[in-house]
Parts: sequence; C-alpha cells; structure tokens
Amino acid sequence: MREKELRLALVCYGGISLAVYMHGITKEIWRLARASQAFHGDQTPQSGSQAIYHALLTEIEQHSNLRLRVLIDIVAGASAGGINGVFLAQAISTGQSLEPLTKLWLDSADVEALVDPTQAPKSRFSKAWAMPLTWMAARRSGTSVDALVEPGTRAEVHAKLSHFIRSRWFEPPFGGELFTGLLLNALDAMAASERGARLLPPGQPLDLFVTMTDFRGHPERLKLNSPPEVIETEHRLIASYGDHGERRDTLAHPAELAYAARATSSFPGAFPPFTIAELDAVLRKRNVDWPGRMAFLERILPQHSAAQAAESTVLIDGSVLANAPFRPAIDALRERPARREIDRRFVYIDPQPGVKIHFGDTSAESPGFFQTIIGAVSELPRQQPIRDNLEAIAEKSRRIESMRSIIAGIRSEVESAVESLFDYTLFLDSPTPSRLAAWRNKAQHAAARAAGYSYAAYGRLKLSGVVEGIAQLLYHAGGELGPERWQQIRSAVGAAVAARGFDQMTSSFSGGGSKEAIDFLLSYDLGFRIRRMRLLARRLSELESEHEEADLEPIREAIYLSLADYLECKRTERHAHLRRDVRLMRGDAGPLLDKIALSLNMNGIDRATEARFATALDGLARDIKRPILLTYLGFPYYDVATLPMLQGEGLDEFDPIKVDRIAPDDARSIRAGGAAATLKGIQFNTFGAFFSRAYRENDYLWGRLHGAERMIDITLSTLDAAAMLPAARVAAIKRAAFLAILDEEAPKLAAVPELIETIRREIG
Repeated sequence: MREKELRLALVCYGGISLAVYMHGITKEIWRLARASQAFHGDQTPQSGSQAIYHALLTEIEQHSNLRLRVLIDIVAGASAGGINGVFLAQAISTGQSLEPLTKLWLDSADVEALVDPTQAPKSRFSKAWAMPLTWMAARRSGTSVDALVEPGTRAEVHAKLSHFIRSRWFEPPFGGELFTGLLLNALDAMAASERGARLLPPGQPLDLFVTMTDFRGHPERLKLNSPPEVIETEHRLIASYGDHGERRDTLAHPAELAYAARATSSFPGAFPPFTIAELDAVLRKRNVDWPGRMAFLERILPQHSAAQAAESTVLIDGSVLANAPFRPAIDALRERPARREIDRRFVYIDPQPGVKIHFGDTSAESPGFFQTIIGAVSELPRQQPIRDNLEAIAEKSRRIESMRSIIAGIRSEVESAVESLFDYTLFLDSPTPSRLAAWRNKAQHAAARAAGYSYAAYGRLKLSGVVEGIAQLLYHAGGELGPERWQQIRSAVGAAVAARGFDQMTSSFSGGGSKEAIDFLLSYDLGFRIRRMRLLARRLSELESEHEEADLEPIREAIYLSLADYLECKRTERHAHLRRDVRLMRGDAGPLLDKIALSLNMNGIDRATEARFATALDGLARDIKRPILLTYLGFPYYDVATLPMLQGEGLDEFDPIKVDRIAPDDARSIRAGGAAATLKGIQFNTFGAFFSRAYRENDYLWGRLHGAERMIDITLSTLDAAAMLPAARVAAIKRAAFLAILDEEAPKLAAVPELIETIRREIG
C-alpha cells in the first residue's frame, strides 16, 4: 500500500463578521484532519461529515491502493482569519475540540454583545437624526434593509442597526476588554472540552502565524552604499507560535493566544487599538496569572522590549498591511520533517473574493473627496490581490520542475559515470556500512574532478549555505531576535570560518579545496545530506509504478528515517543547550563552531544512515537496488548541476507546491452565485452578521457546506489522473456530506429552519 501525506498550509483572510462563515470552514478542515487520524488509527467515526471523510479515505485506499493521510501543519491568519487560525491551531496541537466555539460565535458575535456599555446610546432618542445613515449604509448596492433581511428577522436587524448607529460617535463602539474576555472564554471552553489526540504525528511541528499592525511603527536599519545605513519605520508585525512537534496542554498560555487574536482583529474604528494594558486588566479581573509575560513580550516585540517600549506598543488590525499572510507560511516550509511522499498545498480561505468597493454611485465618474480618502487609507490595502505571493510560490515550483528536468536529462550520463567508476564491484559485492562509506567518498571525489572550474563556484556556494545555516541555528538557539543580532552572529560565524581556513575552495584542477575545507563540510554540511535524501525519495516515487509496495518498503523506511534524522538537526530545540553560549558570544565564534558540530553530530548520523541503507539494500531485488545505489552514489554529480539553479537553498519538500482556494465562488454544487447568493455577513460593509443571529446561523451553515465541498475536492485532487473517481461518485460523496451536516445542524440552528429545508430541496 503506497502512502502519501496531503499537507495543508492554511492561510486565512480577514472578513470582519464573515469570521462566522470562516469558523464553519475551519470546522470542516478540522473534522477532515480528525477523520484522517481515526482512519490511520483503525477507528471509525459514527456520524456527521467526519464519518463521510473517513469513508472517503477508505474508498481512496480501496480504489487506488493509496493510503492518504491529511494534516494541517502550518496556519497563518489576519484579522477574522487570525482569530479562526488561533482556535484551529490550538485544536490541532492539543486535541481540544472546536465544537464549543460554535455556540460562542452564534451567541457572542453580535453587536449587542460587542458594544461597549459606555458607548451605548443613553436613550432611544439619542441621535435619532442619524438614523438615515443606517439606511444609506444599507443601500450602497441599491437594496433596502427590508429586502435584504428575511421577514422574521427584520425587527431584530432594525433595532440593532439603530442601537449601533446611535452609539457615541468618534469613539469605537465595540469594547476592547469585552472582546478580550470573549476570546479568553472561547479558549476556556476549548480547554474544558473532551480532548482527543494531537492531530499531527509525533515530531511533526505545528506553526501558527498571526499578523498585527504596529500603529506607531518601530525602527529598522537598512544597509546602503551611501549613506552606509538608514533607518526606516516598519509597521508590520507577526506573532508566531509553535509546538515543535510535541503534544502540549496548550499551544501557548491562553493570554498569549488572546493577545494575538485580539490584536489582529482590532478593526480600525470598530474596536479600540490594542495594548498589553488592556489584556493585563482583563486578566486581573479574572484572577489569571501569566508567569511568562515578560518573556513573551521579548519574543513577540524584541525591538520594542529592547527600547523599553513593549508596554506602550499600540496594535491595530493585522489585515491593514498583511491581509494574506503567505510569506511566513512559505518560510516555515524549511523546517518540515518528512517520513513519506508529500503533496504540499497552500489553501487560502477568502470569504468574499473579487470584491470591488463602491461608494454610492458606481458610474465612471471620478471618485469624490471622501471616496478617495477612505479607499486609500482603509479599503484598498485590504483588497490587494495575492499575485506577488502566488508568483513567489509559482517561481519556487518552477525551479523544482526545472531541477527535476535537469536530473532526468543527465541521469543516463551520471549512471554511466558511476558504473564506470566502480566497474562491476558495485553490484557483485553486498553493500555494508563501510563499503557504502568508501563508495560514497570515491564517487564524491570523482564528481569534484569532473566538475572542473565550476567546482570552485559550487564549493563557494556550498560554504555560503553552510555558514548561513550555522548562523541560523545559533541565532534561534540564542533567542535574541532582530536583524542586528542576526547580522552580528552571521558576521562572527563567517569570520571564524575564514580564520580557520575552512573557506579555501578552488577548481578541481587545483585540488577542489583544502583539507580543512573538506573536513568542515563533512562536519557541518547538513543541506547536502538533506538534498541527497530528498533526491532518493523522488527516485523511489518513480519506481512505485514498476514495483510492488512491499518490495520498496525496506528502502523507503531507510530513506525517510534518515531524512527525519537530518531534518531533526535543523530544529531549534536540539541546540537549546547552547543558548547561554550564544548570548555571551560577542566576538570569536570559533568555540561555538566546535560546540555546534558536536550538537549536529553529522558523522554519527551518516554512520546510522549507511547502516540502515546496507540492511535495506541487502534484501532488494537487483532492478530496485541498482537505481537506488546509482542515485545515492551519483548525487554529487546531480548536486553540482542543480545547486546553483536552486540558489543554494535546495528543496524544501519533494514536489512543486500547489495552491487551492476555499471561497463561496468555488463551491457551486448546491447553489451558484458565490457570496451574494449565500452569505448574509457581506451586508453593511461585511458587518452584517453582527446584526442578526439568523445571519450568523446562515453564514456558519454555508461555511460548513462550502468547506466540506472544497475539502472533498482537494482530497481527491491528490489522486493520479488514472485513479480519479467517476464524477457521479464524487457528486454522491458530496451529497452525503451535505446531508450529514444538515442533519447535524438542524436541531441546533433554530433561527433558520426555512433555509435548511430550502437547501435540502436544492441538494435533491
């Protein structure tokens, strides 16, 4: 049985009251992950969409001989997406349930629950003259409130709109402390829920990134030619969290999670800006201790803390400058372990794609004074397309495809070179660990000689990558974050490498490099080992179409276990014992080089790898052993040819990255028309769901339905073209999921019984 992991990096956009819709979507993603875990644990969910997903994974296994595991290991979010990202990451890391959040979203995401009591109108006559503004806001698209709202909810919406519009002006109507308390309540409800297992395999880390905006900004130094240094003001901030592959009672202290959720969703004008003082006040009222407060602020706001300004930092909505936080999610790929074939997806949730902001008249006339100002400072930055992010992912995928094409093109030459180098010895002798080590060294020297003048450039590129890698490990082990400290460590490591003569690389005609340089690479070149294992994994996947899975299993296990060992060396926790040494280091980094070499233990892992390979290869058929050995020994030839093209980075995972979107426009099995045809929260400039429970129930239900449809689509898209299920069968699976969701929610969603019956008729 072939195994594959569908790994999801989830990017959640902002959407104000569409957060309720996004909760429905993330709930389905979470349920798919739970179904996958149950499937691999030989457990069977009894009901709901989770049972449908479990049956889908079973059918895929029976139909295509593929045992698929679905997991979410990276989550990034902004604003409303940031809140949902925090809750989802907490559930994945701890095994807690998202179920308690549904009631909280439906009950508490209401204007009456969010309006600060001090901002509420004093009487029903307060600002009665301002009532026309309510209707003006509702008529932006030319539709009246009564036409937008079902008859049964019109009175509720009218009353809440009136209350909202007559709140005190020139001050945010929603309460900051009130909202912070609701976020802590949600985390408490999750903690009190029935807890299952962590939704990632042991050692597979979860990373969470939440965007925030530093209102006043903080200084960043930029290096120039002249002047040599300038100071720029940076406003973008990212709060990052990780569990390092370990199950915990909580991903972080609830106060730390609430900090990010409250800051990222501090929508300008609706909520007051967020400061740590607000959170402190709420924690005092709740008698909650936060022992790691100072360490948290130093980590999240390193420059502010160094300047004694963390306490006064003012944060506003994360979507103001980074509504689609792809970049931190892309960067996190470098830390992923791998134990089987990977299908990597970036999945972004956009609750209202392609929205164009129109103020009043939508004719071709030039925008007016207020249109221009409001659009420039508020709407346009949020609506920027993600083209740059997608182009970065596409470029990464193109480089991987090019590398694969080059490897395929030179394979016959490389294999001929290796065969001529070893004659028949390679296949007549049984491989042992010592023989593999000797063969590997011989092949590496031969590849260096064959590279000629290009070997000097290749060697320099390798050295630069190794120095960067060592500096990165020490930087994170020290925990003193910031560009200045990074530059200090990078410069110190580079100087120590040069002082010890480790940087003497020449063309192969001149020897290829000094003994010191070669010894340095043997002790520190982690990237070379990882690239070799990834190439072997790629070659193994190519052999799957020609051989039975059971015949490949021994070498598969050896490859992935060895890759996991090398990737483990990149984890910060492995080198945490060097924290004090790194912090004390201000000059010579030589002693730290010696200590990081011991911590990496490259030679020890190499010996363990060769022992695994010798055992695995010994039992393989010749038509499997030959391509695996030729790839293993021929890797230096491939690396010389491809590393410059990969800009010294190597591969993060095996295949090009694919991008999928979850949006109302993409889920058309039940009802076409996108957000306009399904969601109520899009009204009143996406504040709509705050004004009616029926609106929230509507959007939550559609979130689950849309999430189920898209997750079925994405899961099935991992199959090879020849193994795809018939269209009629896919439609039947989706129908079963839709009906399971409706059956589950019908008793709970008392405000929208007509909607549920309407959807049942549409499903058929």
